[in-house]
Amino acid sequence: MTSDENMTFKSYQDRANLFVKEYLLADSLIPYTSVISGMLACKMVFDLTQFLGSNYFKIHSNFSKVQRIEWNNRAVSTTHAIFITTISLYLVFCSSLFRDNPSSELITVRRSTLSTFALGVSVGYFISDLGSILWFFPSLGGYEYVIHHLLSLVAVAYSMLSGEGQLYTFMVLISETTTPGINLRWYLDVAGMKKSKAYLINGVVIFISWLVARILLFIYMFYHVYLHFDQVRIVPPLNLKIVCCAVCFIGKSTKMVQFYLQVGNLMSRKLGMT
Repeated sequence: MTSDENMTFKSYQDRANLFVKEYLLADSLIPYTSVISGMLACKMVFDLTQFLGSNYFKIHSNFSKVQRIEWNNRAVSTTHAIFITTISLYLVFCSSLFRDNPSSELITVRRSTLSTFALGVSVGYFISDLGSILWFFPSLGGYEYVIHHLLSLVAVAYSMLSGEGQLYTFMVLISETTTPGINLRWYLDVAGMKKSKAYLINGVVIFISWLVARILLFIYMFYHVYLHFDQVRIVPPLNLKIVCCAVCFIGKSTKMVQFYLQVGNLMSRKLGMT
């Protein structure tokens, strides 16, 4: 490159950086840009999975239209689960944002650019997934999925827009760590590997992850609320959001019982084979 070309390139680069900083990542616009980013990311993963499935997986050609949609949809939910679980674990246990510090603001109203952006991406995912469920209803899930997604969408969007209770929202979202295992179980099932050792191991891992992420973690969350109740009660609207999160948890915990029974059946079948 000549010096003139370098200067021109740097000029465009500076303008792009300014546009991102002043507009796309401006505090007032982050909720909107993050939601749009989440929806676009879902579309990209959906299309990429469709391309990979149709070109590199022979079993994909045997699927019905609904199965192909679910194949792609589960890849999207797995990607979202990995993203939001990673961010949630970092913010809750590693970041200094939510650490106890008497000199800082109330723990119930703390937020950052990263936390708000991550919640916005999650909102974008829930909107996209809810749209898919309604469009192909009831093939991708019944009314319980619609109710679950609506409650999750309201709770996460409220926390994103108001900045209240983001710590507890991320604690709830850590439970998404079970989603990849559940989706893998579906992939193993449609691949005809229901009697394989991988299917058995997957069931055990799902049960353990449910126990940790959706039972023990929620016990810790409510214990944390108890310890900081003097701060929680100062923000009245937060109570409603916590109830919404609790309802989501109750709805998911019923599935844990089903997986526990499945693991029990698999273990019994395995013992019967030995």
